[in-house]
Parts: sequence; structure tokens; C-alpha cells
Amino acid sequence: MQVSQMLHRQAQRGFTLIEIIVVVVIIGILAGVVGPKIFGNVYKAQKTRIKLDIQNIEAALKIYRLDNFTYPTNEHGGLKALVEKPADPNLTNYDPEGYLAELPKDPWNRPYIYVYPGQRGDFDVYTLGEDGRVGGEGSNTDLWNNDI
Repeated sequence: MQVSQMLHRQAQRGFTLIEIIVVVVIIGILAGVVGPKIFGNVYKAQKTRIKLDIQNIEAALKIYRLDNFTYPTNEHGGLKALVEKPADPNLTNYDPEGYLAELPKDPWNRPYIYVYPGQRGDFDVYTLGEDGRVGGEGSNTDLWNNDI
């Protein structure tokens, strides 16, 4: 047999079924060990994002209050008043650039809930979690500005 024919046969050799099964098992074990840690960190990242969003909204609300002597009401559009000026002629000190560039949404693409006057403080800003319902655990937990 010539050297070129031996090299050609070796180049055509593929993986055996045993080799493929071993690789699939190793990938499965890695996914089983690493997967839960990654998904646990996803909720942790979502919670951190919610905290930062709520803190930014709180800061904007406090500046709004300093300028306008009150927090925005539902008549003013709630949190929307942080982005665009309400039609109230009494708001003579409203910042023409607004207080937020845009209203953030929670990690599940829903707007944060704003209540003024609040049940837990001067005002409440919160999300109902992944399920969008009151109560829950884990990623379904309601997160309020007073809990941060």
C-alpha cells in the first residue's frame, strides 16, 4: 500500500459511536452541573436590575417633588410625568428636559407600578415579578421600593 493511500484512508476515518456517546454524556453532565448555577444567576441579575430601575425612578420622583412641591399624581399621568410634562398649568418649575429619558420596564417587559400616596411610604414603586400577580416566591416575588 502506498503512503498516499494510507493517508487518504486515515483522513476518511470518522468518530465511532462510542466516542460520540462519551462526548454527549460529558456534555450532559456539564449541563446538569453548570445549568442550575447559570439560571440561579439569571434571577439574581433580574433582581439587581429591578433594584437599580426602582432607585432611578425614586431619584427622579424626588427631584420632581423638589421642583414641583408634590409627587406626580394619577391626574398628572403617574410615572409618565417624569418623561413628559403634564398639562397642569400649576407646574411652573417642571424641568423642560423631563426627569427620565424614558420609563424603564421590568425584566418581563411590564411597566413598574406607581402609587401615590403610597401604602408603605410617601409613594410606592414596585413590580409584581415574573408571574404578574400579587405575592409569589423566587422570580415571582413582588419587589417594592421599600424592600430595597
